[in-house]
Amino acid sequence: MTVHIGAKPGDIAETVLLPGDPYRAKWAAETFLTDVVCVNEVRGMLGFTGTWKGNRVTIHGSGMGMPSLSIYANELIRDYNAKTLIRIGSCGGMQPYVKIRDVIIAETASSINTPSSAIFKEFNFAPCANWELLSAAVAASKKRDVGVHVGGIYSSDVFYSERTDLDEEMVRHGILGVEMEAAELYILAARYGCRALAVLTVSDHLQTGEALPSDQRERSFGDMVEIALEAAFPE
Repeated sequence: MTVHIGAKPGDIAETVLLPGDPYRAKWAAETFLTDVVCVNEVRGMLGFTGTWKGNRVTIHGSGMGMPSLSIYANELIRDYNAKTLIRIGSCGGMQPYVKIRDVIIAETASSINTPSSAIFKEFNFAPCANWELLSAAVAASKKRDVGVHVGGIYSSDVFYSERTDLDEEMVRHGILGVEMEAAELYILAARYGCRALAVLTVSDHLQTGEALPSDQRERSFGDMVEIALEAAFPE
């Protein structure tokens, strides 16, 4: 048990999927895993462990933003021996060819600031995904009838941004989408020698203003979850 996770030793699998929303963790666990057990309810941040094709998997909420994710990822890695951490979540599309419901597999995650920035000081560390997971996710995505994009994303530390000038530079430099957690996850994985990846569903678009209605979001996230699971356990 840690400050934020009430699981007992052995309750957490070495492979952890990290949606931001704890209720999305519940939905994903009940939809894709068997023999599901709730292993955490501290502060309403739900975590579940079950099996997928005979492999133990934990699906645990991480909250919104890099500070929240940093808390859970640190504890999962340091106290529960998590070795593979895959963020599954929503993002905003930035390029005109990225469509609603498409999946983005994040090769890199740029940011202005993360909870780890104080460690690096003047050094600009370049957070990137684990290549083994990335390549397995790309292979898994080819089995599905969904638009898939592989490349860089932007992890923002604010949700209601007013930096239209920054958005323009992101688009200009090929950033596919924006979310709020992956950069810190990639940094922590590098620090602790773990594997990390972010597989994201485009739920809204910064240029077109399109957005998935809330009742359609979960139904549109299935491809993302299956890609993440197949990347963690390639056949």
